[in-house]
Amino acid sequence: MRTDPPPGLMAAFAAYERALAADDLDALDRLFAPGAHTLRGDASGLLVGHDEIAAFRGARGGAPARRLVEVHVRTLDDDHALVVAVTEPLAGGRGQQTQLWVRDDAGWAVVAAHVHAPARAFDTRVWRVLGDPLVAGAHDGPLARRTVAVKDLYAVAGQRVGAGNPTWLADAPVESEHADAVARLLAAGADVRGVTRTDELAYSLAGTNAHSGTPPNPRAPGRVPGGSSSGSAAAVALGQADVGLGTDTGGSVRVPASYQGLYGIRTTHGAVSTRGLVPLAPTFDAVGWLTRDADLLVAVGDVLLPPETDTAPRSPRLRVSPALLAHAQGDVAARVAVFAADAGATVTDTWDGVDLAAWAEVFRVHQAWEAWREHGAWVSAHPGALGPDVAGRFAAASRIDDADGAAAAVRREQLRERVLDLVGDDVLVLPAAPSVPPRPDPVGLEAVRAATLRLTCVAGIGGLPAVVLPMPHGAGSTARDLGGGAGSTARDLGGGAGSTARDLGGGAGSTARDLGGGAGSTARDLGGGAGSTARDLGAGGLVPAVGQRAGLPVGVCLLAAPGRDRALLRLARELADAL
Repeated sequence: MRTDPPPGLMAAFAAYERALAADDLDALDRLFAPGAHTLRGDASGLLVGHDEIAAFRGARGGAPARRLVEVHVRTLDDDHALVVAVTEPLAGGRGQQTQLWVRDDAGWAVVAAHVHAPARAFDTRVWRVLGDPLVAGAHDGPLARRTVAVKDLYAVAGQRVGAGNPTWLADAPVESEHADAVARLLAAGADVRGVTRTDELAYSLAGTNAHSGTPPNPRAPGRVPGGSSSGSAAAVALGQADVGLGTDTGGSVRVPASYQGLYGIRTTHGAVSTRGLVPLAPTFDAVGWLTRDADLLVAVGDVLLPPETDTAPRSPRLRVSPALLAHAQGDVAARVAVFAADAGATVTDTWDGVDLAAWAEVFRVHQAWEAWREHGAWVSAHPGALGPDVAGRFAAASRIDDADGAAAAVRREQLRERVLDLVGDDVLVLPAAPSVPPRPDPVGLEAVRAATLRLTCVAGIGGLPAVVLPMPHGAGSTARDLGGGAGSTARDLGGGAGSTARDLGGGAGSTARDLGGGAGSTARDLGGGAGSTARDLGAGGLVPAVGQRAGLPVGVCLLAAPGRDRALLRLARELADAL
């Protein structure tokens, strides 16, 4: 192996460094090899394929300024060389960049790269305040030695509430006592690790923030983390906290749980106190939390939830509706259907006539009306304080008069009775979100938001508890396979307006298995080839097949009647263990 660079390599390397410094996306694209096999990795995860890498670069807004300290070359032959550079960011610290360069008829290009940046003291995209711990919990208790990431809507004594906005934070007083949910977690022995980022005033489902940036999604690098409990979810997914305390109004726990492969719960509306919480829309606001495993999800529920009033033994009947599945991307719907089949769910046609688009509009108007009543005066007094996406929602909310808002509230109460009747004593199985985590494209995110609210509004309108279980996509899935480019519309995400149970492969008498695969299909069949076992797919520390993609995460949501939170958590734990 030689240490002298082959002809033309260092000129290409220098061109890459110039393009990186100038954020010249066209030049960077040319200097990375085309095709589906090009690799780029960093602490946030691995990007596979030129298109994914280009999308990442286009969204990040440039790389931090740096200088090169050392450059080392190991030449394999005249057309292949490894280049390792020691970097020194102008902000301090040292990093390292490793690239495999290949020459073809078009010249030199990178086929694989890994970037190691200096370690952050803490990631300000995830945390607003961080301690070790920030607040210590009781000496012992059921949650002793567990750490909690608290969404920046809850009062933490000695801290200010920022609500995801620096102007709000600047005017906020220092809190003298903890929010009720925070106080109960501390009393149970949990430590508050810190205060996490949120979408501004919790009025978003994407997880983006115009001021503090977008928290990373370790399960789907280059894609949004889901919000508005984005920082709490990211802290848990990254292993920086055990529990993410969040809120859920229109899906703000369920969506990040789905996008980041976590367990999560939106509690029955009013079941857990919201005292000490900055509201968005009080009719819909609910306490929720996220964890990496089902046991801890249940343990937190034992601390925060009220005792069960209905203790009679009950065997839950799981139901899955093709009409609801039709509002998700095809691949997401198919995987949820297979999960439902493996869980023993049966198909119901009771939701076939439900116009979820109309329901979502009632939810949107009622939520917006309440959000403006809560925060309209502050928004009006601070023009320009909000990022474009949230500012646009508040602008729309300001145009809803009291007559329209009150009418939506009346209609919401009517729909609530319909939801309670449709759910009954069953447990409904449906997608937690209609798509895999999308890329941070503003136009595409608005379409995804509209499609998401069609599914998530059911729990909000009914005040229902909802538990999310993670279910990764099968190997080999790509962004293109999963549907929905940057400009996807709600129709693209869920099927045509007239989609029926039959469109997804079954009539009213179908079983859940009929909707998701062949007669012998199981969840395992969607993760590997014929005859694959858990051991073949990488369990037990064995190596997965070379080139096999882990796929993008999907969440399965379980809905039940109000007050059945504890039973739903137990069921989720049983399903997690069994499936």
